[in-house]
Amino acid sequence: MPGFTIEEVVAATQGIIRRVKDNQFKGVITDTRKIQKDALFIALQGEKFDGHDFLESAIANGASGVIISKNYSESELENLDATIIEVEDTLVAYQSLAKAHRKRFSIPVIAITGSNGKTTTKDLTAAILSSKFNVLKTQANFNNEIGLPLTLLQMDRIHDVAVVEMGMRGFNQIRQLANVALPTIGIVTNVGETHMELLGSMENIALAKAELVEEMDTGGFVILNGDNSYVKQMKNKVKGDFILFGCGDDCKLNATKIETNNACTKFSCDYRGKVEEFTLPMVGTHNVYNALAAIAVAEYLNLTADEVRCGLFNFTASGMRLAVMQVKNYTVINDAYNASPMSMMAAIDTLKEVAKDRSVAVLGDMLELGDISEQSHKKVGQKLVQAGVNIVVAVGEMSKWIVEEAQKGAIVAIHCKSHNEAGVALRKLLKAKDTILFKGSRGMQMEKVIDLL
Repeated sequence: MPGFTIEEVVAATQGIIRRVKDNQFKGVITDTRKIQKDALFIALQGEKFDGHDFLESAIANGASGVIISKNYSESELENLDATIIEVEDTLVAYQSLAKAHRKRFSIPVIAITGSNGKTTTKDLTAAILSSKFNVLKTQANFNNEIGLPLTLLQMDRIHDVAVVEMGMRGFNQIRQLANVALPTIGIVTNVGETHMELLGSMENIALAKAELVEEMDTGGFVILNGDNSYVKQMKNKVKGDFILFGCGDDCKLNATKIETNNACTKFSCDYRGKVEEFTLPMVGTHNVYNALAAIAVAEYLNLTADEVRCGLFNFTASGMRLAVMQVKNYTVINDAYNASPMSMMAAIDTLKEVAKDRSVAVLGDMLELGDISEQSHKKVGQKLVQAGVNIVVAVGEMSKWIVEEAQKGAIVAIHCKSHNEAGVALRKLLKAKDTILFKGSRGMQMEKVIDLL
């Protein structure tokens, strides 16, 4: 855990010292359950919690300093036996300390954003780089204004490189995160309809994602999806060097000979002046794009093709992201972590790539689409027909539009009101050797239907 002197804390946070007990702190903590001796506790505030309610508990558990944003009187602070620093905003203070700590290191910091594929690209990048370097990476999907500082504050002398994920729900959020992480390499995976309800248009989503590119300085390296028109246009905002990846002719890092076999995907690309073949231990052509972004980082950091292959071999995807497994006599594709129109279409393609016999799609609502929700769900139904999926079982209010369109194409399609109802329907419809895709927005928790099998 990083150490800070009281002078460093005040300089980073522009805080006011209300009381001095200790002048040095070991680690910055926001959760009283994880307090360590002599740590600095920051009282973050959220919609459902207020860290100020846990100041005494933090100190009792070993914190030697606290950062607060409420204007307590001296008498109110009498029971707090610790160094007390007051700031205007504790979240900003937390981010400022993370930035100050990040600036202690000159290692490459790779930042990844995009509508889809952020976590998989992060995990692929970290796996590949781990074949040569000691890598710090964002855990799970801690990619927001609290999760990013948490990752950066874990940076240590043992780390050679850091890989961080950046999510957003509106304008200026990625800009803020980039200003904290100070990335040297930036990746934009794609721009899709995720968060349409909040941002209103694809153009606005692209503007929000482009904030990462805009915040990169002239010494940075930017990696862009050249097959996504919104991302490709971001090359005009790059101040330093960049590369386009994809399957199109305009992409310098270009994937060819893509082939899915069992739970793996093989492809070739030009790597360091030579055509190399790589095997990705995942299904889905869209995951080749995620792999290409990671390979672009590896090429920039001078890894050999064999080191890339070693990293891919050791790659393990985060849970519920196109995980292929056997359940009874069925092949199950668990992609239930989340869903957007773009990722839903890709998952349907993957279902057809993997299925050797009948294909079954068990789908939940796609949330946060606003005015385009009906249109987007209907397009999924049309995609199912076009792809030739055999059976569709859908759960959720909005998924009724998926079923309506699927039924127009003479697909066996059933709309269910609950997970249990979907489980009953599946038990009646399934046959041995069926391949079943489970996918929906996180709030739909479509993995529960798998348990019912």
